[in-house]
Amino acid sequence: MAVGYPARASATLVGVSDELPSSLVGTGDTLTDAGRDALQAIISDPARTLITLDFDGTIAPIVADPEHAHADPDAVDALARLGDLVLGIVVITGRPARTAVRLGGFDRHAGLDRMVVLGQYGAERWDAHGDRFGAEPEPEAISEVEAELPGLLAGLGLSGARIEHKGRAIGVHTRELPDPGEAFDALRPALDDLARRHQLKLEPGKFVLEIRADGSDKGDAVRHIVAETGARQVIFIGDDLGDLPAFDAVRDLREHGTPGLLICSASHEEDALTIHADLVAAGPRGVAAWLGALADQLAAQ
Repeated sequence: MAVGYPARASATLVGVSDELPSSLVGTGDTLTDAGRDALQAIISDPARTLITLDFDGTIAPIVADPEHAHADPDAVDALARLGDLVLGIVVITGRPARTAVRLGGFDRHAGLDRMVVLGQYGAERWDAHGDRFGAEPEPEAISEVEAELPGLLAGLGLSGARIEHKGRAIGVHTRELPDPGEAFDALRPALDDLARRHQLKLEPGKFVLEIRADGSDKGDAVRHIVAETGARQVIFIGDDLGDLPAFDAVRDLREHGTPGLLICSASHEEDALTIHADLVAAGPRGVAAWLGALADQLAAQ
């Protein structure tokens, strides 16, 4: 169930003990009271803090071809520095887990030896420890949808839309079309109908409409990994509508005594999460800078 979001509360952020380090908030920024409490708890007890975050648009820039959406090297370096300072680092993405690992280079960084990647909204899992990978089988309906899509797109005059097979999901990207927004709006009802006919779910994103198997979402993934690890504090960083369930999960965890910090990676294409976040970063570069500042803070303690 979605929960309400409080208005932001301004804060004076200067110190390290009772106050908060300005490098983790930004000059003139604001923070909700819950976000302030969570950040204080994270700094005080990093060893029991779980960092969870999205991939595309959060630590990897959004690009026309998703196969070239490599993670920002500064973000990965910062995560590697944080790896031995916090309880764990978990990437939660709609992409296949192996794709996120490859584009992130997570298997090539010292410090990420305990990292977990939950792909397909938790249906796939990669554990850096032992390089272990597991996945639920792909639904037959996904192949059926993929077979129907070319004819559907041609009928709408949108054959140039990019189709991305993601295992348990199919993404249709409009970013490379002459008018991405108009194409997105034209496609949405048709793809919603296609998804319903095959008992699948439509998930909108940044100029992408994703048809996937119903079941777990990023909120479920956050709840499960927090319970599994026994985290006492949690951070979630996301950028898109698909991250709202994770935001709701963290809000719910906060209501039950687990401090949580919500960070939005904002962009000119999508800012739906900004009003729900405790802190707003300027895209993947801003997220990388914030993660680096957190690593600096925790290493200096």
